[in-house]
Amino acid sequence: MSQSLSQVLVHAVWSTKERAPVIDDPHQPALLAYLAGVFRKIDCPVLEANCERDHVHVLFRLARTIAISQVLEKTQSASSAWLKRPPASVNGFQWQGGYATFSVSPSQEAVVRRYIQNQREHHRRQSFQEELRALFRRHRVAFDENYLWD
Repeated sequence: MSQSLSQVLVHAVWSTKERAPVIDDPHQPALLAYLAGVFRKIDCPVLEANCERDHVHVLFRLARTIAISQVLEKTQSASSAWLKRPPASVNGFQWQGGYATFSVSPSQEAVVRRYIQNQREHHRRQSFQEELRALFRRHRVAFDENYLWD
């Protein structure tokens, strides 16, 4: 094969430090737009994104030239700095130390998009912690509750 091709979809989830509910509703659309720009700059286009006051969900296409850890490091770092400046101006803002990522089959892209779009309604019935545990179980990710929350 004379070229390198890939189609890797990733569902990433991360939270604010200690799940603090600091991403106010008026700032959420601007944060999502900013995140989409950061992902685009590293050639990882966002397919769907949504956030609540304490966490973010992003479905993106992984570029074949970058590791998932680098993608999340760059996006968390840039968005954290953005959230500390006007218009958001969230004093002392921090993301949690880690993140969760899940592979998504292209055949399931629409399902994951709907899941991300419906976060507000979803969280009327389930907390972020319950949601994340369920995602881990669904994707067979082993986790230690002692190191999951910061």
